[in-house]
Amino acid sequence: MSHARRRGMSLIEIVVVIAIITMLMSAVGMYAIGQLRESRVTTAAQQGFAPLLERRVLRDPPVDPWGSPFRYALVNGVPVISTLGADGVEGGADDAADLSTDQKSRRPTP
Repeated sequence: MSHARRRGMSLIEIVVVIAIITMLMSAVGMYAIGQLRESRVTTAAQQGFAPLLERRVLRDPPVDPWGSPFRYALVNGVPVISTLGADGVEGGADDAADLSTDQKSRRPTP
């Protein structure tokens, strides 16, 4: 008597494996979206402002990580560079928060 060897996977096993993979991919995707938002804020706050202040010469106004032009103001003889964040309007929180090189206020008055 020989026992039939089972080959392959049943339909239910395949569906369970696909469901598990889908859940894992969703979790990774949500984490990646959060990291992308955070990295744009970090880029705007650190890399976008420091070189502009060091050079003090601009040919074309650069854009922030969200594609909007940086805003410039001269406050008490000190150049202040700001961005309105991801939403492009004043105010906001998280990645939509305004960022500025002025430590006293979040937005310079133009």
